[in-house]
Amino acid sequence: MTEAPAQPRPLWLLIEEKIAGLSSSDVEGASLEKTVKRVAGELDGTGHNVSRAGGNLLQLRWALAARQKVGKPMLQDIKQAIEALTLEDVADPYAATMKLIGSVGQVWPALKDADRRKDVLCMVEAAKLDLLVKKAKSLEGDQGIRLLIEQEVASDTIVKSLGITDEKLAEVNAAVEAERAERERVKGLLKEVDGKPDAERIKHLLTSNVKEALVLELAGVDQRVVSDVKASLQEELEAQRKKEEEEAARKKAEAEGPSLDSISNDDMLEHIEAIREIMGFSDKEAEIRQMCEQSQLPKCLVDIAVSDPDKLDELEKKAGG
Repeated sequence: MTEAPAQPRPLWLLIEEKIAGLSSSDVEGASLEKTVKRVAGELDGTGHNVSRAGGNLLQLRWALAARQKVGKPMLQDIKQAIEALTLEDVADPYAATMKLIGSVGQVWPALKDADRRKDVLCMVEAAKLDLLVKKAKSLEGDQGIRLLIEQEVASDTIVKSLGITDEKLAEVNAAVEAERAERERVKGLLKEVDGKPDAERIKHLLTSNVKEALVLELAGVDQRVVSDVKASLQEELEAQRKKEEEEAARKKAEAEGPSLDSISNDDMLEHIEAIREIMGFSDKEAEIRQMCEQSQLPKCLVDIAVSDPDKLDELEKKAGG
């Protein structure tokens, strides 16, 4: 598939660029006609027929007459207006374009022609890109890359203007996409508690592992509310931890059985007899402990049996055995 031939640049802009290189003497008196012919001939080589096209030649004459009247090139005023723009000014490029045309057009009425609007818009958009790149270069870490990504600057432009690798851009892009996905997840969580009190909404987010900064941003609450909910959650967690520890201690006590002093004489004799029967099957500590545990024998007696078997005789005798 063959590519379409490149379109020539706008004639009015080419004319103004030529005029910007002229001196005042070039547009005065007898020099004016020589300038018309010379500039028209130069413009013929840009893809526009100016020398032999009455309309185009007339456009050149009007532009030269305006230059002579104002005493300076139109592009000089356009350039000054462009250079004065800030990022805040170009947040909406179209609005900035219309404002620039309205201002510069007071001196240069031809700039208000509708067919020139898109060309001025291109200038404003180029200025916005320059301002964005300048700001991006002043930021630390990956913030500059993030700024250009958020402003939807083309990837090749980001790589070239910031002097980074494609791999670095891909890394930051992935991080940005992950953050966007997280924001969407949080928005979904907020919908689940829509209309609920702030404390309940914040608790829902925090218990869903949402970072505090994102909670503050998307939930629309102040730091005090978040801090109060976090303190309440901490108290709940502490109470739950204590409850779990108590339950674990209770289960441990149940598994270990009664203490040595709390075992009655009759039970003591019965337990010792059972332990001796188990020890008759095996002399390996692990097996003895496993069988004693299965038989729910007191751990305190099992410990004595595997560490100091002779002491079982003393306990048996003390219990009246």
